[in-house]
Formats: sequence, structure tokens, C-alpha cells
Amino acid sequence: MTGIAVTPLVRSPAQRTDFKRLMLFFALVYVVEGIGQSDGLISQPLNYYLKQVYQWTPLQITAFLTVLNLPWFLKPLYGIVSDFVPLFGSRRKSYLLLANVLAAVAYFGLAGAAAPNSLLVLLLLAVYGMAIASTIAGALVVENGRRFQASSAFVNQQWLWFEIAAIGVSFAGGLLVQTLSPLGAVHAAAFIAALPPLAVIAAMFFLVEEDKSRISAAGLRQSLRGLVTALRLRRLWVLALFLFFYYFSPGIDTPLYFYMTDHLKFSQVFIGGLNSIGALGWIAAAGVYGLFFRDLQPKTLLTATIFAGVVATLAFLFMRDPVTAVLAHFVYGAASMMTAVATLGLAADLCPEHSEGFVYAALLAVTNIASAAADNVGSYLYEHAFRGELAPLVLVAAGFTAVNFALVPFLKLGKEHPEAASLLRK
Repeated sequence: MTGIAVTPLVRSPAQRTDFKRLMLFFALVYVVEGIGQSDGLISQPLNYYLKQVYQWTPLQITAFLTVLNLPWFLKPLYGIVSDFVPLFGSRRKSYLLLANVLAAVAYFGLAGAAAPNSLLVLLLLAVYGMAIASTIAGALVVENGRRFQASSAFVNQQWLWFEIAAIGVSFAGGLLVQTLSPLGAVHAAAFIAALPPLAVIAAMFFLVEEDKSRISAAGLRQSLRGLVTALRLRRLWVLALFLFFYYFSPGIDTPLYFYMTDHLKFSQVFIGGLNSIGALGWIAAAGVYGLFFRDLQPKTLLTATIFAGVVATLAFLFMRDPVTAVLAHFVYGAASMMTAVATLGLAADLCPEHSEGFVYAALLAVTNIASAAADNVGSYLYEHAFRGELAPLVLVAAGFTAVNFALVPFLKLGKEHPEAASLLRK
């Protein structure tokens, strides 16, 4: 499903084969990421374990999980190392191999841990592997997106399959919590999450072609020129600032989990299923996007995504029972899809040559930092300011999202980003 993309530049049978291999590879990488991230299969079992066994509050759990954002904040570092320093004759594949080995080993170790400190250290190592792999995959998206003129096709492919994986892990996480002991559910989730990275290791040898690279003075100068060019581009700084404000809105995810568990008395299986409903909303929005939104100018598109985000957040005000919960999560997932494709497709297209790993990772790191800050603010407000009431938090979150209407003009998309406009139109 790649309807939002520009027409790929695939003129020969060999190019078509390469393009299809890359699409398959990006699908696989993000299936693995959907399973292996800290908010993937391990998320619900870990939340339930800390809540039931250690009686942790929403704020304590959010603070605990915030540490797991550190590897994502460092994505620009992995990107710049990959841009500048080839490893074993490769700028991308060797790093991808090591990252997936780290994730697999850490998850296998986590399958035997119990104390929160041990869980945190091992999960942190696994997330480092996921973050490095994601950074390298992002660099491959930018490089091959330029090569095939299909950046948005690759971005959509990644996130589409990430959400497909989310459907499976949401049901699986709830089922593990419902059928096993709290610690048993954590161990089972960790063991399952350790297996998919091994598939990426095997697949990249068959699906990804990369020119041999060696450390040389000429190569270092070329990478340095690309980095300096990126740092001097005003439009990238403006985009980074916009992304921070775009993704900073008091988070409702952890408070929502507590509210559904304690107030609405939803079962853990149903809560896991609601996450899958959100993923279905994402997938449905991808199809609608391709039919109705692909010809929009970037400014109009971003304005539409902000409006959708406000409406989707406000939908949680009407969540009273299973039916309204399903509707709210579906709408929220659809709005999230529009946000991701509009912003990340734009970011991928604006990365200068020879600094793809660093620039794309840096822009994504901005969104991760903003999201992590937002989650902590949301949990603090829910616990201390609103005393466990969800409605005031929803109103505040929707208000923060609406502020972004005023920020869109500062991007000057119609004048400064003609190439972005061509990317977001078919």
C-alpha cells in the first residue's frame, strides 16, 4: 500500500526488482521495530507488572519508561557515525547487523530478569539496538528515496507495516497479561521480541545492495561538506523547531491506560485490542490519504493534520464504554497517520546529500524529545493537577495541538520548500 508516493523512478526490470526488494526490506524492518520497541509487545505486560506487583503510579511508570527514550535522543550520533565511518566496508549494513544482534541478545537476557533495575538495563540495551537499526533504516530511506524519487513511498511503507505489527502485538500483549502471571507475561513478551531481529539480519543480505565504502580522506571531506551544508540550511532549523512544537502536547497515553483500567474497568485483552483499533485507523487513513490528500499543498496538508489531531484528541472526552472507546482509538490512529506521513515525508525530502543519516535522525530525535517531554507533563498533570480525571487533560492536550495552527506560516512552505511540495503530491 503505497498510494501516497510520487511515481517511483523505476525504468528498467533491474530497477523494479531493486525497488520491490527495498519495499519488502522496509516493511520487515518496521514490523520488527513495531514488535521490539519499548512500546511494542513488551509495553502492556511491563506496565501491568509494575502496576500490580510494585504498585507504581502513572507518574512513576512514565518516569521509568522515559529513560528508554535516551537511545532515541542519540539517533543523530548514530547517524553521523554511519555517515562518516564505514564499518567492515559498509556505511549501513554492518551497523544494521550489529544493532539487531544487540537487540536480540538483550531481549533474550530480559526473558530471565525480574527486578525493575535489571529489566530497565536490559530493555535499555534492546532499545539501543532498535534505535540504531531505525537510524540506519532511515538513512537508507533517504538515500534510496532520492535514487528512486519515492521518499514518501518508503516512509509510508515503513509506517504502514509498523502499524500492522502494532495490531498483532496489541492483542498478543493483552493476551499474555490475561493468561500468564505478571512476570510470566513480561518474560514471554521478551522472548518473542528477541526473535524478529534475527530475521532482519538474514534478510538484509538478500534485499539491500550497498556500494563498498572505506575510510579515506576524500570520503571524510565529502561527508563533512554534507554536514556543514545541512547545518547551514535555514529551512532545516525552521523545520526542526516546528517539529518540536508539533509533537509537544501533554501526553495522554499512560493516563489513558490507567483511566481505562481503574475507571472504565476494561479488561487487559480489550485494552490491547484498542491499540490494534488505533492501528487499523492508521491503515485506513493511509488509503484515504492516497485518494483524497495526496494532491494537497504542504501548507494545507499540515493544517489538515493539526485539525485532525485536535478532533481526535477531543474524541476521548466521549469515551464511556467499549463502543465509544473503539471509535475514539480509531479516529486517534487515523490522525496519527496523517501527522507522521506529512512531517516525516517532508523531513526525508529535505535531507542534504552525504549527511542523510545525521539529518534525518536529528529531525526524528526532535520529535522523540518533544514526545517524551509531553508524556511526562501529561502524567504529572493527570496525577497531581487533575487528580485522576481524564477530561481536563484531554482539553489541555487538544489546546496545545491547536497552537500549531499559528506555527505553520513560519515554515513558508510555498516559497522555501518546492521540492517538498513535489514529494507530497503524486
